[in-house]
Amino acid sequence: MPIKIKRAAAGRGIIDQVKEISGIDINGCLQCRKCTNGCPVSGFTTPSPSEIIKRLQLGAGEELLDSEIIWICASCATCFSRCPMEINMAEVMDALRVLAEAKNAARPRGNMPLMNRLLLGTIRTFGRTYDLGALALYKAGTASYGKDLDKLPSILKKGKIALLPPRGADRKMVKRIFNNLEETRKKSK
Repeated sequence: MPIKIKRAAAGRGIIDQVKEISGIDINGCLQCRKCTNGCPVSGFTTPSPSEIIKRLQLGAGEELLDSEIIWICASCATCFSRCPMEINMAEVMDALRVLAEAKNAARPRGNMPLMNRLLLGTIRTFGRTYDLGALALYKAGTASYGKDLDKLPSILKKGKIALLPPRGADRKMVKRIFNNLEETRKKSK
């Protein structure tokens, strides 16, 4: 399938912004497609991870900010574990999310950005994700209080979600990471 690319007016697209936010240099990508072949969500949306890198390398990328893939990405790092050049695509996707939010890009269907913000909020507060807390906030944010509530006891019983927030994380380090990210965002504006 041919890739349609809209070249950015500046000639470099958003690759420099992605590198500044993520710290990842994607210019070393070999286009081996191992990231795409291992991606658990690449079959559900386009473009694939390898196409995203290619678009960024070719000086495009603005259209990626309107793409659902940046919100559907599970940040599971399967792509990173398979990459022979050790390109952390999950970090690149996070940078694209930051750019999409900053530019008020088109929102995907559903509430993916909301869930993303809530999970990051629990990481900021507890040092790790607190699924039950994020789920409660999500239900409140979408006004879907009773939907799927009957499944909660089963999920808790099976140990799929912890009842209490996680412990043992280095909260100070996580707080420093979030503070550094905020400082980077302020400098880029």
